[in-house]
Amino acid sequence: MTETSKAMAYEAKKIEEIHEEILGSTLEKGSYTKLYSFKHIINALAVRTTPSQVLLLPTKMKEINLLLPVWFSADRFSGIRESSNDVIYYERITNINGKQNAQKLKKAKGVKAVEEDKGVKLMTTYTPDFLELPRQVWPKISNQGDRLAGEDIVIGFVDTGISPTHPSFAALDLTNPYSTNLSRLNFSGDCETGPLFPAGSCNGKIISARFFSAGARASVAFNGSLDILSPFDASGHGSHVASIAAGNSGVPVIVDGFSYGRASGMAPRARIAVYKAVYPSIGTLVDVIAAIDQAIIDGVDVLTLSVGPDKPPVDKPTVLGIFDLAMLLARKAGVIVVQAAGNHGPFPSSVLSYSPWVVGVAAGSTDRSYPASLILDGGQTVQGVGLSGPTLGAPFLRHGLVLARDAVRTNGSVPRTITGDVEECQRSDNFDPAKVLGSIVICTFSEGFFNQISTIRAITQTATTLGFMGFILMANPNFGDYVAEPTIFSSPGILIPKVLDSQLIMRYYEEKTYRDRGGVVTQFGARARINEGRNSVFAGEAPVVSRFSSRGPAFIDANQNPLDVLKPDILAPGHQIWGAWSLTSAFDPNFTAGRRFAILSGTSMAAPHIAGISALIKQLNPSWTPAMIASAISTTATGYDSSGEVMSAESYGISELFPSNHFDNGAGHVNPARAIDPGLVLPTGFEDYISFLCSLPSINPDTVRSATGAWCTTKFSHPANLNHPSVTISALKGPLVVRRSFQNVSNKTERYLGSVLPPNGTIVRLNPSWFTIRAQRIQDVDIEFNVTEVLNQFTFGEIVLTGSLNHIVRIPLTVKTTPF
Repeated sequence: MTETSKAMAYEAKKIEEIHEEILGSTLEKGSYTKLYSFKHIINALAVRTTPSQVLLLPTKMKEINLLLPVWFSADRFSGIRESSNDVIYYERITNINGKQNAQKLKKAKGVKAVEEDKGVKLMTTYTPDFLELPRQVWPKISNQGDRLAGEDIVIGFVDTGISPTHPSFAALDLTNPYSTNLSRLNFSGDCETGPLFPAGSCNGKIISARFFSAGARASVAFNGSLDILSPFDASGHGSHVASIAAGNSGVPVIVDGFSYGRASGMAPRARIAVYKAVYPSIGTLVDVIAAIDQAIIDGVDVLTLSVGPDKPPVDKPTVLGIFDLAMLLARKAGVIVVQAAGNHGPFPSSVLSYSPWVVGVAAGSTDRSYPASLILDGGQTVQGVGLSGPTLGAPFLRHGLVLARDAVRTNGSVPRTITGDVEECQRSDNFDPAKVLGSIVICTFSEGFFNQISTIRAITQTATTLGFMGFILMANPNFGDYVAEPTIFSSPGILIPKVLDSQLIMRYYEEKTYRDRGGVVTQFGARARINEGRNSVFAGEAPVVSRFSSRGPAFIDANQNPLDVLKPDILAPGHQIWGAWSLTSAFDPNFTAGRRFAILSGTSMAAPHIAGISALIKQLNPSWTPAMIASAISTTATGYDSSGEVMSAESYGISELFPSNHFDNGAGHVNPARAIDPGLVLPTGFEDYISFLCSLPSINPDTVRSATGAWCTTKFSHPANLNHPSVTISALKGPLVVRRSFQNVSNKTERYLGSVLPPNGTIVRLNPSWFTIRAQRIQDVDIEFNVTEVLNQFTFGEIVLTGSLNHIVRIPLTVKTTPF
């Protein structure tokens, strides 16, 4: 053990002793259970107390030169933080006694805040080609291409665990093995074992695997039969995310006997460190914080967070919530943190990534789709989507069409009430088996799907139980052009996402269907066939910002007052992404058990693309800081699609496309080929983030000190002076000058010429407007803003620095002009 590690071990032991002393002097013996002592990036304590436990503040504690936050829990968790005489409590308020305790804590000497614990939510065969990695990126990293892309970079995944026997995480053959000698990685992990995760699961590709369950096990929602206490992925989500970022190259994707191509992660030779903190039944923030804490002390290079709180803190700034503070301290430790932006789009200010020290990732499409078609007996063809085989029989064979509501089981002579789950085909006992056997049943999108209660899986189960020949899920005029994300169907099926197409089907159906005076069907006459839907097509404009992807602007508090930070930061593929899956998945809304691969959509899928690309940049430039890597990704992004037009964004319906702006796609779509050679980057350190926090008008210096342990020795004249690869000004009232510092990271002198597309209502000038910069030198540029028209809404522009050696650096501008 080195002297440094001895010192760290001593410090950790001392922290834990103080934690125990605080508990012993504050709470009655036997009335609590300690969940965690966080001792690394965040020094904190998580403890579960009985609901009636009254928490008493210790009047005096030993002086020690440590920043000591300590969390307590009534039902989930609460906490204390001490720095000198400052104490902060965080408490879950779930009962009357809990609320009384909270009021007492708020009034106690030194108490700064009360924060409610929140649960956490979970937020490729083609995307490496779509991003041009095999041609433009991997060969520049190594002449062996994908065989060394990401070599010796460690990506940490805080998620649902991993499936260790999946081929995406195999140790490979003897011609290209992963070394199990981790000394050269500057990484120290551990391989914890347990059910379905035996010794040997860490194989050189997976180099560390841990699980964190104290918070989950303290919850009444914990299910011992589903929530496996080991690093094993009982959900599938964690395996999917890990394979996108770091899955082995060239893995065949075969589902139900059909080949969908070969899969690869963005950095296929990167090592994987697993930190399981979310379970099928429950995810708690305390387990996620424990996982982040351990990942940083282990020494990961990149940290991927496709999980996180689903809501902002209620009574404190978003950037000072415990989750964001943990990510700030991870950045301080030299780790680039990548976070899913959230899946609450297209609503404004729905983004769940707030802080400038985190790369928040939005989701977009690629140009790959899986079209399917429905052939009506009258000769008309209706286009749809759905990954399934065709209905049985020769191509000319048609099968009867039956509308779900027309096949409802009767109660004697009285038909059962038509409910949403009938129209959505969610339960087999709703239907008369004789009417649906061998038919294609028409299901309709309704409230259940809109509220994320109904599932495609339930339709396929109904179809299998009753012997449907196939099913149709069609759009509902009441909900617009949308049905559900296409996925793999276990029986022939097709999604019809456009209302006009659904209406065409219904006109044909009614023309061929005979009813009595009461509207009851006496004869079904409509017939159709579902064609093959598993073959991919590469066409159309891409990327398009996905409908579900959360939008900016970011806000600083629960009242959604805007924050002078652009969020999301970047756009990456997140729509219909193939990835590894767990054979025994308990999280199965769309898939049957026993599949090794799944196709999913979400910002959870977009984030690991950026994590893998960050690993490639880190491999090529090992001395770069997280801010430099994040800057390279942002300033080289593109705002245009494959046709050269301004990128579009989906709105509430998939047919509603609008020109995207920076609150949809951040700096634009990631461009890895340029990101590995950006020309200029914007260096930023921990002290700069503290100055940023200190410059926010709604946060006082004592709050910053209490939250971060750092003093406000300096602060910016305006928060927008943070050296960030974008400029956001939420209230421009008059002249304002902000500065950006650029470092030339190439090995040559280059001349840059600046140009500006100013946001509407502003005039923007650069000083200097051109400059020559030598290798590794820094150039300051002042950006001078002024108001030409008060618009009281955000408008968008950009600064473009064009280099003489073909480097192009883009700085997004988002500005709202307001009156004095």
